[in-house]
Amino acid sequence: MQVCKSTTGKIVFLAIALCAPQILRAQDDDCGYECRLNTNVAMVASIPVSSSAQVVGTGWGIVGGVGYNFNKRNAIIGEFMWNRVYPFGGALQPLKTALDSKDLRGNTDFYALTASYRYELRGRLVGAYVIGGGGWYFRNTWLSQEVPSGTGNVCTPAWRWFGYRCTSGTVAPNQPPVTSSTNALGVNGGIGLTTRVGEAPYRFYAEARYHYAPTKSMSTHFVAVSLGIRY
Repeated sequence: MQVCKSTTGKIVFLAIALCAPQILRAQDDDCGYECRLNTNVAMVASIPVSSSAQVVGTGWGIVGGVGYNFNKRNAIIGEFMWNRVYPFGGALQPLKTALDSKDLRGNTDFYALTASYRYELRGRLVGAYVIGGGGWYFRNTWLSQEVPSGTGNVCTPAWRWFGYRCTSGTVAPNQPPVTSSTNALGVNGGIGLTTRVGEAPYRFYAEARYHYAPTKSMSTHFVAVSLGIRY
């Protein structure tokens, strides 16, 4: 039930982001490329890289944003993004061994609230842009069962990723977290392509952006590949 409420909240947020430009456009139907408000919504494939790729694989999510166009080339954008990823293959094996059970599942949710600058070169039909900025990143992990850390377990990336503390190369005892969270300020940067769809200024966009946040225990690194619609 809690997961459903969380998902519903994300959908409502994106719906508001989409409705806002429609309201303003009704007041100025002829604004065309001179519209000052911009907004976007997209599906996202998240690809963990660097240390994050040692534990989790490719996931999926959504992103939505609203911003301001200073002119045709320069804009600022505030975005909210959510992604979910799952441990790959044998990533959970050290925890399963400690639990003495094969019945262990887990996942990780990434949340990001960012502000970015976009510089765009755009023709009538196609365009390209660079984008970068920073903001608040939150990582929440979940395990289906408590895994007692015990004594003498070698500290692998999976233990750290799921919130366990390590001392001198081993997992510290007496810490059976089912959920754990960490947050930090981070940065992002990437490139994108756009093409016009329907009436101006609607555009389809494809974007690849690298995100980094120095979260506790293990830093968070992933590339978000977004496919969506911009206004």
